[in-house]
Amino acid sequence: MAEVLLFHHAHGLTPGVAAFAEELAAAGHTVHVPDLFEGRVFVDLADGLDYAEQVGYGAIAERGLVAAEGLPDDVVYAGFSLGVLPAQMLAQTKPGAAGALLFSACVPVSEFGGAWPATVPVQVHGMTGDELFVDDGDLEAARALVAGAADGELFLYPGDRHLFADSSLSSYDEVAAVLLMERVLAFLG
Repeated sequence: MAEVLLFHHAHGLTPGVAAFAEELAAAGHTVHVPDLFEGRVFVDLADGLDYAEQVGYGAIAERGLVAAEGLPDDVVYAGFSLGVLPAQMLAQTKPGAAGALLFSACVPVSEFGGAWPATVPVQVHGMTGDELFVDDGDLEAARALVAGAADGELFLYPGDRHLFADSSLSSYDEVAAVLLMERVLAFLG
């Protein structure tokens, strides 16, 4: 079974992120879900993004590094949207990473030193009509990452929702979220 470090999105550590982690744990995986927002949860995504900007994206990534301290090397790093920053950074830079799961976001690999590590499998999940994923360059970054990875998959779902796998948000899409979870569990297996 896998050990997973799961990072939340800009709404904060919502009940939906916790439920996602619980589903992974119920499948036998060890899941760590650090709170990068120190207890803050935002109903409005814009408010969460404002908070992240105030704190600084570098500081958010640093909180992710701190969360990884003391964990074994062979961790699967996962993140939703904003949480992709520390997840992708750790997967690309921490020796021994077992994999990466990137939900609703992807950063150009050049942000963290260039090429994707050949030994790190990766899945990227997003919706075809999600403006934040498509129009902000994440889809392009995901295609490039997967093309350069030895073991990479990009899964695109019909729809226009950003955080479609968080059951506590109005953007939740049950059909897409169930399929995403099936794919994630297969990846972790």
